[in-house]
Amino acid sequence: MKLTVVGCSGSFPSAESACSSYLVEADGFRLLLDMGNGALGELQRHCGLYDLDAIFLSHLHADHCIDMCAYFVARYYRHDGGRCDPIPVYGPEGTEQRLTTAYADTPTASSMSEVFDFHTVKPSTFEIGPFTVHTERVAHPVEAYGIRIEHGGKTLTYSGDTGISTALDELARDADLFLCEAAFTHGKENIPDLHLNGREAGQSAARAGARRLVLTHIPPWTDPQVNLSDAREVYDGPVELAVPRRTYEI
Repeated sequence: MKLTVVGCSGSFPSAESACSSYLVEADGFRLLLDMGNGALGELQRHCGLYDLDAIFLSHLHADHCIDMCAYFVARYYRHDGGRCDPIPVYGPEGTEQRLTTAYADTPTASSMSEVFDFHTVKPSTFEIGPFTVHTERVAHPVEAYGIRIEHGGKTLTYSGDTGISTALDELARDADLFLCEAAFTHGKENIPDLHLNGREAGQSAARAGARRLVLTHIPPWTDPQVNLSDAREVYDGPVELAVPRRTYEI
């Protein structure tokens, strides 16, 4: 598998990065995890507008899904080549309604489903292209899912947004790469079931026995170096910060 960081800023885009979006590729198949603010523009550095094969939305907060509205425009109103066939979109219950409401002026109430083939995510194991994926609900104020992606004997886990969660620990069990949010700062924010800080992300990776930890979803007002240092205090494996356009071979 190849992982490309399209965007990794939390809550809103930074001067350097779009919000959450990660491209996973294997066997010529392209799966996008989330499409937050600014992600669609950055995505075009890595693949064509119409080269995605499937999209997974971890939850329906704007910094993880709002650029789907722009992607709707690109697919619905495409002139050259005609309208795109619907692309599979996996998201929590109500994803189609959420995107239709956010766009606010679709030609009809069902226009989104003309270019997006919506599938409702629940805790389950299923196939997306060449990937075997397992999803579990994690700790966030809205329905939110972490995802474990397996291919060729390798495993990538993506936390989405979550507070401390035993389900997340299990998703990351022995993962080759654990892409984990670390939005909060240890000793500063303490809001249960919302976000992890760097120390908590490191502890989750340690409990799970993950082989590599990449911290992501760090908002512009959070010092990423503090979160990186905090994670290293409690996790002995390699840990680094997600950086836009960085790629990982898994």
